[in-house]
Amino acid sequence: MVVLTVMYPAKDGGRFDADYYNATHIPLVKEAFTSTGLKSVQVLQGLSAGGGGKAPFVMMANLAFESPAALQASVAGPRAGEVFADIANFTDIAPLTQVSAAG
Repeated sequence: MVVLTVMYPAKDGGRFDADYYNATHIPLVKEAFTSTGLKSVQVLQGLSAGGGGKAPFVMMANLAFESPAALQASVAGPRAGEVFADIANFTDIAPLTQVSAAG
């Protein structure tokens, strides 16, 4: 199993609509990528830094895929453009991504 983590850094003046993200974007991701191997999605909203202070990320999502091939099939698949285009509807923050092996 592999996990694609999508992280939206906190940035002064950055726009992030958490309600839209949770109610519209995440269901779209699930609908678009489940058929190509998405197994689960975990959404984490930043509250604070580990030692206190402002959270370094507004929001993070962990998308677990059954295999590296499933991840590639999803992000290069027929609905990927729709998912990526939807990002502009909830944020102007460029996300950071990381692919990790699930242990």
